[in-house]
Amino acid sequence: MNQTPLPNSFRSGPDEDGRFGIFGGRFVAETLMPLILDLQAEWEKAKADPAFQAELESLGKHYIGRPSPLYFAERLTAELGGAKIYFKREELNHTGSHKINNCIGQILMAKRMGKTRIIAETGAGQHGVASATVAARFGLPCIVYMGATDVERQAPNVFRMKLLGAEVIPVTAGHGTLKDAMNEALRDWVTNVDDTYYMIGTAAGPHPYPEMVRDFQAVIGKEAREQMLAAEGRLPDVVIAAVGGGSNAIGIFHPFLDDAGVKIVGVEAGGKGLQGDEHCASITAGSPGVLHGNRTYLLQDGDGQIKEGHSISAGLDYPGIGPEHSWLHDIGRAEYVPIMDTEALAAFQTLTRLEGIIPALEPAHALAEVIKRAPKMGKDEIILMNLSGRGDKDIFTVGKILGMEL
Repeated sequence: MNQTPLPNSFRSGPDEDGRFGIFGGRFVAETLMPLILDLQAEWEKAKADPAFQAELESLGKHYIGRPSPLYFAERLTAELGGAKIYFKREELNHTGSHKINNCIGQILMAKRMGKTRIIAETGAGQHGVASATVAARFGLPCIVYMGATDVERQAPNVFRMKLLGAEVIPVTAGHGTLKDAMNEALRDWVTNVDDTYYMIGTAAGPHPYPEMVRDFQAVIGKEAREQMLAAEGRLPDVVIAAVGGGSNAIGIFHPFLDDAGVKIVGVEAGGKGLQGDEHCASITAGSPGVLHGNRTYLLQDGDGQIKEGHSISAGLDYPGIGPEHSWLHDIGRAEYVPIMDTEALAAFQTLTRLEGIIPALEPAHALAEVIKRAPKMGKDEIILMNLSGRGDKDIFTVGKILGMEL
């Protein structure tokens, strides 16, 4: 563990250079640096602008449907026989996941900056759908880069993006997944610097993106904190969320970071097991390096070449993690654990059967960890989990694995 002294507050970062300890920063091509600095300057203004905050809040309420409910999973709690389980139901948001929180914020940033073309990358397609949705709402053209592998396994979301008017560009480089889509989006941005806004979907990338995405997603944790105090009169004992790049997780974690009694657990994609390369557990089985403009934990070989990784979940299929998560791991404030494909699949089926909620495969990883922990905890203890997306998009993937005819 890093011997860095603990800060007075876990919620104060990043520093002015965009760093969380040794993680984060801005590692970008010279062509992009002026754009990044422009975005940083505009972000500082937006944070202090009451009109921006009011518009964000209004769209959150009337367009996204916030606040999302806090739900006590009574049957799942009874089945596991331990801690009380609550879900923060982000899958009930417009477009079906947490991604819309960030996209609404960023489309307002694009508008402030006078940008007229939106580009985005997507893995599971939820960020692509949310990007296409807000672009349609504000009348801007949207291009979504998506790995060819993900285009195939997330067909419903591809169709939704096209219906919303977005152009979906399949990326065949590498394994055709999220990393490759992000590479292509960055190439587009360098080529079209004047009119284009790059809407990054996760709490990674060059500063100010990790901070900006976190702050747009922190509405999840702020609401959940108030809702938990109203429901139980106290905070949860454990907060759990799935981590790919890490936006849904940092969104629910951040408002709880200074609450010493709340344990924070991020769940990575263990894929087919950590002994080989078919996983995406960047913190559990990776090492620090630089990818997509920031320093963070990555899956890489001895020469620093990025490994492809694997997950049953397209949204967790990324060989890195947001820099704030890397920092939280190194200072010991959060714990990160892997969940295998098979465990996530079983959790997906369990929730569907017991609570009548079909989760996305991403939060099914977090759910699998909940299922492991709850029986070992007391009945007076509480677990809060971020149910970050719904599973409509995953029914074909799951059906294929289970051998069901669709």
